[in-house]
Amino acid sequence: MRHPLAGQIVAALFFRLLLNTGRRFVYPFAPAMSRELAVPLSAITSIIAAGQLTSLLGLFSGPLADRFGYRVMMRAGLAMLAVGMLLCGLAPEYWPVFVGLVVASFGKTIFDPSIQAFIGHSVPFERRGRVIGIIETAWAGSTLIGIPAIGLIIADIGLTGAFYLLALLGAVGWLTISRVIPADGGAAGSGNNRVHIFAALPQLFKVRPAAGMLAFGFWISIANDSLFVVYGAWFEQDFQVSVAALGFSTIAIGAAELCGESLTAVFADRIGLKRAITLGLGLAMAAYLLLPLTGSSLSLAMAGMFIVFLTFEFTIVTSFSLSTELMAESRATMMAGFYATSGVGRMIGVLVGGWLWQLGGIHAVAWSAAGLTGCGLLSLWWGLHGWTRQRPCRR
Repeated sequence: MRHPLAGQIVAALFFRLLLNTGRRFVYPFAPAMSRELAVPLSAITSIIAAGQLTSLLGLFSGPLADRFGYRVMMRAGLAMLAVGMLLCGLAPEYWPVFVGLVVASFGKTIFDPSIQAFIGHSVPFERRGRVIGIIETAWAGSTLIGIPAIGLIIADIGLTGAFYLLALLGAVGWLTISRVIPADGGAAGSGNNRVHIFAALPQLFKVRPAAGMLAFGFWISIANDSLFVVYGAWFEQDFQVSVAALGFSTIAIGAAELCGESLTAVFADRIGLKRAITLGLGLAMAAYLLLPLTGSSLSLAMAGMFIVFLTFEFTIVTSFSLSTELMAESRATMMAGFYATSGVGRMIGVLVGGWLWQLGGIHAVAWSAAGLTGCGLLSLWWGLHGWTRQRPCRR
């Protein structure tokens, strides 16, 4: 791998870690934020929901990146993180914090498709699974490194100090990225990429491989989040676990995500991206189906959850690698559409998971997740049937 590209990958990994931490740290510290801002816990969960809704706006950031350049949108994402967190620090009241965190969350929404598209343009297809697998370790890294670090900062200097630190790091990233990521030339913003923003979006549903991949992301996201939203209730009801044990289980999920991302980096290119996604889906379906059978002990249940999230993360990260090639002239548009439909799936999964839990407990949730994952597999087969790469990736 060429030295400049290696440096760009390291920098992108840090930027993704920063943006992921900025979005995800609200989850575990929602009770602390509710006390700090003197609002009910439901008010903080409303911030989380609003942050997820920004994934829909990413539908428009993708075509903008294809038109004006990947680096431009990456810098905009880091700038929004800095501005949003600075607003939270300067005015630590509920509504300024609400706006600031949503702005920061939108920064991640517009950054992610651009960095994926940049990798799709810069890295040969034969090595793309490895590179995207490395970049995606920033998701698990936010759980294993970023969030614990923010917790120490909040305990030491308070919530406002954490906002200021994230704002500072976002500003440093905004200044640094122009030195690390090259200016866009043929990658974006030229030639055939100059498509009107509203003309680019319908192409996602007219191109069969793209439409199949969007449906795939939608179904598997419903499946995974329907389980994620209720597993804590499962552990509390069946195993009477403490808050500390639930915290440990979150670390285990982060470790599973890291393993899944690492497996993508090591094996996905070797066995082929399409084959790897199909394998991951099959293993994920089996893991969902077997999960209720692990309810005899907490250790078995946590092992089952570990396998579920490992197989899911391997599948979803490998699908990122393949998605960057499905619409080679509009990579950022494709990735933005994928993130948006997956985000809608996550929101539906949260609602469906609670209903399924009340209906039939972990059996209903896990077995429905297996069925929904099967829908994702069928969507993938339909979309990629007969698909072949149109041209080699430019280097």
